[in-house]
Amino acid sequence: MDSLRGQFLVAMPDMGDPRFKQSVIYMVGHGDEGAMGLVINNGLEDLSFGDILEDLKLGDKDQIIHLPEGIRNRQVLRGGPVQTSRGFVLHSADYYKAGNSYVVHDDVCLTATLDILKSIAFDQAPSEALFALGYCGWSPGQLEAEIAANGWLTVPFSRELLFGLPIETRYDAALAQLGISQASLSATAGHA
Repeated sequence: MDSLRGQFLVAMPDMGDPRFKQSVIYMVGHGDEGAMGLVINNGLEDLSFGDILEDLKLGDKDQIIHLPEGIRNRQVLRGGPVQTSRGFVLHSADYYKAGNSYVVHDDVCLTATLDILKSIAFDQAPSEALFALGYCGWSPGQLEAEIAANGWLTVPFSRELLFGLPIETRYDAALAQLGISQASLSATAGHA
């Protein structure tokens, strides 16, 4: 199978694992060693970006309170079930730190250091970013087996899907990119 890095996985309706029901996952890596991705459409209800900044002491309380509401109340995503206390930022390449940032696709990078959180809060850079706690991981061959068992659809990269759309619309938007809807999905796999 070709690498799915930089593409999306969309959970099929009969996904056996309830943690991934109606998930859209952006694939950060995929190769012989396994795969890694971040769920981009599942927000944590009781946690905001401002809460993260405060918990990590990345600014004093007054600084954080006076941040623009759009930054302070930015949604934190549930990136996946692995290492749920570790943060990951998918972002545009206008923020790139050699040794800390990893180029995923075109001008999409991944950074997992505290510096990017400070930059998002106080420097308004990068111009586009998603912050997630945790990630999805697959051992070698596991993802390929799940795709063959009709667990996932693959969707080509779309910047709008990754950064532009409200998170609650991303599942339907990912399906629409393939020309299908939830109503037209079948749990039965067909293999030629």
